[in-house]
Amino acid sequence: MRPDLMDVLCCPVCRGDLVLTVDRKEGEEIVAGHLRCEACRVDYPIEEGIPNLLPPEDRDAPAAQAETK
Repeated sequence: MRPDLMDVLCCPVCRGDLVLTVDRKEGEEIVAGHLRCEACRVDYPIEEGIPNLLPPEDRDAPAAQAETK
């Protein structure tokens, strides 16, 4: 994820501002970390450079559906 994306990203739940925490960078790219909405206290992981901005209740839905089949 490029740091300049912070200018356009917002919390998908409440549209609040996100705070970036970087765990690992490669050059200018953020490879691991998380985004946190202080307004609704939701964390969004960044894994392999991709922020997962699905609401928490939807993140595990495909995996849970696959287990029930």
